[in-house]
Amino acid sequence: MTSTHHPSSARRHTSLATLALALGAVSPFSWAQTPIQAVASFSILGDLVRQVGGDRVSVNVLVGPGSDAHVFQPTPTQARQVSQAQVVFSNGLGFEGWMSRLLKTANYRGQQVVVSQGIKPLKGANHGHHKGHDHGHGAPDPHAWQSVPNVLIYVGNIAKGLCAADAAGCDTYQRNAAAYTTQLKTLDTDITTAWATIPAAQRKVITSHDAFGYYAQAYSVNFLAPQGVSTESEASAKGVAQLVRQIKKENIKALFVESIADPRLIEQIGRETGANPSGALYSDSLSATDGPSASYIAMMRFNTTALTQAVRGQ
Repeated sequence: MTSTHHPSSARRHTSLATLALALGAVSPFSWAQTPIQAVASFSILGDLVRQVGGDRVSVNVLVGPGSDAHVFQPTPTQARQVSQAQVVFSNGLGFEGWMSRLLKTANYRGQQVVVSQGIKPLKGANHGHHKGHDHGHGAPDPHAWQSVPNVLIYVGNIAKGLCAADAAGCDTYQRNAAAYTTQLKTLDTDITTAWATIPAAQRKVITSHDAFGYYAQAYSVNFLAPQGVSTESEASAKGVAQLVRQIKKENIKALFVESIADPRLIEQIGRETGANPSGALYSDSLSATDGPSASYIAMMRFNTTALTQAVRGQ
């Protein structure tokens, strides 16, 4: 009886097995090219990545709207999201003190993008008052997104990072980045215009923590804060007393708490000075999608309107 086993049949079986192994070896990334899986450290950065990534990118945000990145503790689910991502975006400048531990825990081997790369950081001690222990006294102020010109740099870094993770989508990312850059330049002009009619001596604002140094630099506004550049730092009694004296002496009208901060300190300063708190600003976090600051551009417009009305005493 002759054998039915043919060498060509064996070769076919071998090549199919090799193909199956090859497909298995490159999964999941070969199947997940669209959308690209990205992780952004906090809500403001998540919005910027979505603007540049468009439909090609699925973005998981670690520190969501209304949460505080300064005191964030990652969950096992978030570590899994990081381990499965092709690109992870962080702000840098010491903002995410937990990020290196998280990447290590997740055994992350993908693309890492620090979006503040190329920005000249402000030092914690160079603006405002009463620095906290963690970012103050010469450490960099991480809140660089509060200046629109800095976010133009963020957007360029995001596009580069996405192109590195997904070369096939690079044209799309560059087009999206260019369109968003046009919107950001309009925003920057509008903010400058909004402050233009307010005398420099009147541009004084009290906020609960020192998150607006870059806004102050970009738009010539003087921000004072009883707390340092991190919400973890404590305001000293001496610092608060000094601030109360300054508010009374200079008749400062604009007194704000941030959306992520405990309002009691600002309320106390308000009682001691007779100044009414002017409401909330968004510093480190967007609002929920149905709120007034659900995107970066909406946040900057909302804050600018609130600030300019408050310093005018409206």
